[in-house]
Amino acid sequence: MSPSRLDFYFDFMSPFAYLAFQKVPEICRRYGLEFHSHAVNLPKLKLLAGNTAPPNVSLPLKIRYLSKDLERWAELYGVPLVFPKSLASERLNKAFIYAQDLGHGEAFIREAWDRVWGRGVDPADPALLDELAGLFGWKPEALIAWVDSPEADERYEAATQSAHEAGVFGTPTMLVGDQMWWGNDRLAFMETALEKGL
Repeated sequence: MSPSRLDFYFDFMSPFAYLAFQKVPEICRRYGLEFHSHAVNLPKLKLLAGNTAPPNVSLPLKIRYLSKDLERWAELYGVPLVFPKSLASERLNKAFIYAQDLGHGEAFIREAWDRVWGRGVDPADPALLDELAGLFGWKPEALIAWVDSPEADERYEAATQSAHEAGVFGTPTMLVGDQMWWGNDRLAFMETALEKGL
């Protein structure tokens, strides 16, 4: 029996996940796959996998290359890419869970990423959650209360642990059945596999 879903693991801090998201939902529609997205704590996920290397932003040579590489991908996809002031994405990641519970997961990802990596809005700016709440017709105080709740902490932790147990060590990661692809630059390989029926 062919797989019926694609699991997309992301963290709003990841520009490569932002880029992959420009393509993955449409790939799902093209191949008849349900799109299931999961917000995870990328720094913790890397530590769970034993990756203790410093973040890319602290490596001048690497970040200089990655910045150019990101520009190339954004140009190829025809989307803007602006580095935000910070990569403090935890509250935004938790807000996604709230949105997903209300049936707006994919739309929330699109709107949040449009602001964070499309316009360079700081993901830690409290005004961002207020704006997104208003966009979806939620009471901002209800969203904030949930993001700051023990339930949000527990579910975010559980999502990260579940991703680790599934073999995920970075973002973006796409899982279809027992096949996994890590990175925006692996989408072509993923499509080839889907064309062949995995």
